[in-house]
Amino acid sequence: MPEYMLLLYAPETEKPEDRWADMSLWSEVTESLRKAGLLIANNPLHPVTSATTVRVRGGETELTDGPFAITKEVLAGYYVLNCADLDEALHHAARLPTARHGSVEVRPIMNTSEIPAPGPDAGPVDVNGRSRAENDDG
Repeated sequence: MPEYMLLLYAPETEKPEDRWADMSLWSEVTESLRKAGLLIANNPLHPVTSATTVRVRGGETELTDGPFAITKEVLAGYYVLNCADLDEALHHAARLPTARHGSVEVRPIMNTSEIPAPGPDAGPVDVNGRSRAENDDG
């Protein structure tokens, strides 16, 4: 089954109690996804103030404290689910409490066989850029 990443965007809040107010519902949904065999991974993220954005421009690495974009919503966490199709992933995204006060972006995760090869005669590559033939040899 394909894997889908559910990116949880929530309004940034200065009050930690706001962030964890729906904890019982989070636990209920998470446990139901686990029991159904759909949950691969999930975690909340630290506040956006702990983020560092990395950019490389002209061969120079630039580090910026905080997120790249200034928005009213911040990436608060994620779920990775193994769903039959996009419709099933969207169904579960709508169950997450963040969907009520923020948003949940659902995106399919690329399989390594979907990563384009670097040249016209090269075969598929893995996430480290090695050809699949190299991996098969050892």
